[in-house]
Amino acid sequence: MSERFNPIEKGFPVTKALFSLGAYLHRSPVLEQPLLHLIYMRVSQINGCAFCLDMHSKDLLAMGETTQRLLLLDGWRETELYTDRERAAFAWAEAITRLNNREVPDDVYEEAREIFSEEELTELTFATMVINSYNRFNIAFRITGGNYVPGMLNTKAAV
Repeated sequence: MSERFNPIEKGFPVTKALFSLGAYLHRSPVLEQPLLHLIYMRVSQINGCAFCLDMHSKDLLAMGETTQRLLLLDGWRETELYTDRERAAFAWAEAITRLNNREVPDDVYEEAREIFSEEELTELTFATMVINSYNRFNIAFRITGGNYVPGMLNTKAAV
């Protein structure tokens, strides 16, 4: 599989808007970066985005995340390796990504609201929307994974 073309180069004016959301989230004092990267990784697992899985797994390892937690992320419900905050964030991000029955279930919302402030939940929602956008962008243009080096991209501008 090869990249179709460089969509960032060809569509920079529009991709710049997406980059600005990623840059905001990277600088945000509201949500911690390891949590955001775990969300990015979990959503990328659901969507099957190899580039984002490569990027966020390596960034998480560089931040000190354990290999075991990364390997078991897809099965987060069946292990006690994740905090209640992480679990609520995973459930929220999964519900937004999948939108089963075109809604986020009330129990998922209630669980998230017990742990996250309204400001945090808003940013968590935008983080989920941004990574879903990047996943679809990368998959559509066949941006491949496997060659990412932590810090390779300016993570202040990209998710």
